[in-house]
Amino acid sequence: MSLTDILGSALSGLNAAQAGLRSTSINIANVGTPGYAREQVNLAPGVTAGQVSGVRVSEPTRVADQFLEFNVYRRSGDFGRTDVVANYSDRLQALLGAPGNESGLPARLDAIGAAAVAMTGPGATEQTVRGFTGTVQDALQSMQQLGKDVSVLRTDVESEVGGTVTTINDLLGRIQALNDTVSRQVALGQATGGATDLRMNAVEQLSGLIKVTVRQQPDGRLFIETAGGVTLVDKRARTLDYPTSGEGVDQASYPPIALHFVEADGRVGAATGERLDSPAIGGRLGGLLELRDKILPGFSEQLGTLFGGLAESLNAVSNAGSTVPPPTSLTGGNSGLVATDRLGFTGRAVFAVTQPDGTLVTKATVDFDALGAGATIADAVAAINAGLGGAGSASFANGRLTISASGGNGVVVAQDAASPSSRAGIGFAQAFGLNDLITDPAGTLGPSGLTAADPHGFGAGETIDVVIRDPAGKAVARQTLNPTPGGSFADLLADLNGGALAPFGSFALDDRGRLRFTPNASIPTATVEIPADSSNRFGTGRSFSSLMHVSGAASGLAGSAVRADILATAQRLPLARLNLAALPGQRALGPGDIRGATAFIDQLGRPLDLGRAGTMRIDHLATQLLGRTGLDAARARDHLADASARRDDAVSRRDSFSGVNIDEELAQLVVLQNSYSAAARVITSASQMYDVLIGMIR
Repeated sequence: MSLTDILGSALSGLNAAQAGLRSTSINIANVGTPGYAREQVNLAPGVTAGQVSGVRVSEPTRVADQFLEFNVYRRSGDFGRTDVVANYSDRLQALLGAPGNESGLPARLDAIGAAAVAMTGPGATEQTVRGFTGTVQDALQSMQQLGKDVSVLRTDVESEVGGTVTTINDLLGRIQALNDTVSRQVALGQATGGATDLRMNAVEQLSGLIKVTVRQQPDGRLFIETAGGVTLVDKRARTLDYPTSGEGVDQASYPPIALHFVEADGRVGAATGERLDSPAIGGRLGGLLELRDKILPGFSEQLGTLFGGLAESLNAVSNAGSTVPPPTSLTGGNSGLVATDRLGFTGRAVFAVTQPDGTLVTKATVDFDALGAGATIADAVAAINAGLGGAGSASFANGRLTISASGGNGVVVAQDAASPSSRAGIGFAQAFGLNDLITDPAGTLGPSGLTAADPHGFGAGETIDVVIRDPAGKAVARQTLNPTPGGSFADLLADLNGGALAPFGSFALDDRGRLRFTPNASIPTATVEIPADSSNRFGTGRSFSSLMHVSGAASGLAGSAVRADILATAQRLPLARLNLAALPGQRALGPGDIRGATAFIDQLGRPLDLGRAGTMRIDHLATQLLGRTGLDAARARDHLADASARRDDAVSRRDSFSGVNIDEELAQLVVLQNSYSAAARVITSASQMYDVLIGMIR
């Protein structure tokens, strides 16, 4: 080997040691830097003319394991979802209060029963009656406030959805730019460590917002897809388009998050045809969509069902009773029916006119079975008028039934003891809301009792949007009904069962006139909702969704209240019962009659048909609602703890492999310093040999 070869080999060793010292210094400087992967210099023997000639130094590379990095991405997605769900579940549970809390919903419902018991003492005093009506109003206001609070939660969630989409778009743009940088550096043979570290941090942030699958490409790029296979990053830039104001609004349905290409000049281009509208996308965004589209609406559904059951129970009692003196007129709520509608009642109801002191003037027992199967509401009104003669009259207009007494007398409607009237399980007075304790300005609160054969009464141009959601809350099918004037509810059911929703289940009306959806076995927990409805039955103002009681959320809770005159005057609470055996001239109502108080207690203890919630007592449903919410919150916290531990473990494993260990780097620094010194000594020895050779020539 010539002196030139020796010097060349020593110089290459010197350069290799310098490169190693430089990389080690950078590693030491980044001790504790999150996401930093240490560098190492790659060395290879230098070969010239088939002979080993020193060492070749290539660009430093990151010390990283793709499996460990990709595992962090996967577990970050799980953590992001469970974190946001646990946070909002805790907030929802806090709204209900702790079990046993006097201000909690179950306690307020229990207080109604206790107040009813107080009225059964020796005479219902004004104080005990006011206590009862005030307790009912407090319970309603508590449920209404709870509904508003849940609406605020949903608004907050929607606002976070908009903010999360914006953050995702920023990260997608950053990753796309870093992909270009890394690809260019790979093509030029340059070090990619800095850009790759920045990209890894961006992908980790993205994976916490949306669950992703990452694939490494030969040119150094990363291709990123959602867990469902929707492409987010490849060689062409993409962005998410979510048309909201960013302020967050609680509404029946929300637009999907669509993907668009990004043009070279930064403009948003054509849609890719893919959407992100399912909680299954995971990450924080998936958790927010689950909260917005499933968890919070599900709670509102149960709360509405609870209110509907409470209103039906209390109104059943109040409509069976009367005040003393009785009112001169009873006007019902908007039933959504018209005079030509099928009557649909069985059994008998008693219509009476009494003097202010309760002395019976006249009464008429209307046998609805005797009116015939084809009887209409107009036939019932005619039968009432015929029975009361000139002492009273009944009229029906704009969906409302009115019964009035003449001559300053009062009117009473009661159930026949042997065969009480019934339509959809409720009595005649309750079906029309003649003497409701809880009222809703929009209409009556009970079931409609409509059947498939009844005319739907909707006009041309009116539409009904129906949506099917899967167990995760994703809208899997949507259909818009366009009712044909003159058709029946059977026609609407046929449209539903033969349209876009048919593959997911079947629709029918139950025996109370409620729309019921039976999902197919392939998607057994699918649910139906009506986000938009412009229908108006025969001009009464009642829509398809309000009449069909599609969900508890449409129960009328928001506008309900204890009837104003009852709340203002204790004597207006109908606690008396008509003496069905009384004859004209005899006392039919007694001022000390408080049988209605006992009836309130009995009715609150009876199970009710609550539709999808099943048949149960009101207090059981309230307890179930509280318990389920608490259980869901506890389960969400457990899932968060598990996801956090798994994510931390993945980060720890990645960092233990790729991160900087100060002791190892210091040891490597000593090795490199010794290598540098050895190479320097070789150069010194070669220089001395060269001097000796020069001296020999002289």
